[in-house]
Amino acid sequence: MKWKNQALGRIKPGKQNKTEAEYAQVLELRRQAGQIEWYKFEGITFKLADDTRYTPDFAVMLADGTMEMHEVKGFFTDDAKAKVKVAADMFPFQFILIRKLAKKYGGGWEHESV
Repeated sequence: MKWKNQALGRIKPGKQNKTEAEYAQVLELRRQAGQIEWYKFEGITFKLADDTRYTPDFAVMLADGTMEMHEVKGFFTDDAKAKVKVAADMFPFQFILIRKLAKKYGGGWEHESV
């Protein structure tokens, strides 16, 4: 089922959508503040099974060297959450779901560790 706000087509790999581009600005500010050492859009791809891959929106290295994988969405479908949870069970990284909050709810970003 298509949601009212769901994109009709897919953006090509390596290109950020509007929400991802806004979140990249947040990461850059955190990098400049010394909280993040490094981040890369679509920087790591995980093999979950034969013919099944998952590429988080952002690979992020915190200042202490901890690696996090950030998945950024305006809203999450159950299918999208399931893929992140499978990756979190298989790999030794922190996986975080990042959801952009609507301005009517105060804006900003909601974080959920998986």
